Amino acid sequence: MHNAHVTRPRAAAATPPATGASPFGLHRVILGPGERPALPQAARRLDDRPEIWPDEVRVCVETLNLDAASYRQLRGSYAGSALRQAVLDIVGERGKMQNPVTGSGGMLIGTVDEVGPESPLGLRPGDRVATLVSLSLTPLRITDGLARWDGEDERIPAEGHAILFGRSIAAVLPDDLDPELALMVMDVCGAPALVDRVVREHRSRTGAAPDVLVLGGAGKSGSLSLAAARRAGAAHLTAVVPVQVEADLLSGTTLADDVVLADARDPLGLLDAVETAHGPADVTVVCVDVPGCEHPSILVTRDGGTIVYFSMATSFSAAALGAEGLAADVRMLVGNGYTPGHAALALDLLRSDPSVRALFEGRLAPRAH
Repeated sequence: MHNAHVTRPRAAAATPPATGASPFGLHRVILGPGERPALPQAARRLDDRPEIWPDEVRVCVETLNLDAASYRQLRGSYAGSALRQAVLDIVGERGKMQNPVTGSGGMLIGTVDEVGPESPLGLRPGDRVATLVSLSLTPLRITDGLARWDGEDERIPAEGHAILFGRSIAAVLPDDLDPELALMVMDVCGAPALVDRVVREHRSRTGAAPDVLVLGGAGKSGSLSLAAARRAGAAHLTAVVPVQVEADLLSGTTLADDVVLADARDPLGLLDAVETAHGPADVTVVCVDVPGCEHPSILVTRDGGTIVYFSMATSFSAAALGAEGLAADVRMLVGNGYTPGHAALALDLLRSDPSVRALFEGRLAPRAH
């Protein structure tokens, strides 16, 4: 498979000012009456016009990928055409895809259409790319009404355009992987990269390999986190999953040494299940896309250990106050989705670990069109 340029109609030839652009996208923020200046992610509305500033890149959209927490919330509130319309309304009103409940967005696949002469991203027209910054801060306009989306999948076939800023991040899709497979991996590539760093730091600091526990171990970020922890030298890997079908997915792989069936929202139930298996962990990774896992994750982490929260459903105030209330000496990290080299590391795990690849391809196959 080779990268291919997808021909799309060019945008109107209007040209924005040559000055005044911010590499952080501040020039795209539209402020309403009484609103204070904000960065694009925190702004209520963005300017989604197709004309680019000198350091911007315009991308023709092919596929949107909603993050898990956002899709779960929307799917729980809408169905069928109402779900499609809800996404269209969000993008139309905000000029970006930012779920007003979860605050999160996702990412996209597209083909570079135009590159500003001052863009530092190194992209060229015709490059097929995955954006590695959230849709919650990416100017976006949808032009096809999402007519090909049935709402049954967080991956949305779409037409339209998106704008990348000077400080945005995008990766050219590899030729050796199905684009949607690469999209699934890149959507969560921040998780394995940070887990790799945390495991190596623990080994360097303590001189011992850590026990690692992953809540949501059969999911995309969870399975990659397990693989990253294994490769980084973890001593023992425990995966927690909520249902037997997910336990069965992991039981035939080398990703986890123990697979625990438990509700990650149930503090005592989770603690009992983990203690029955291998016991609390030095590093706990939360990859569950539902709220309520903050206190349970603290209980299953040893004093002096680290908890990494990758779920956008996490209440960070609940996590901080929970640790205080439980007198737990744990370090809590917010997985911000970016670690240098994160896309390359995640794609390498997919290529080199048969268990990871099988899980990801299994997710793709039932949804192939």
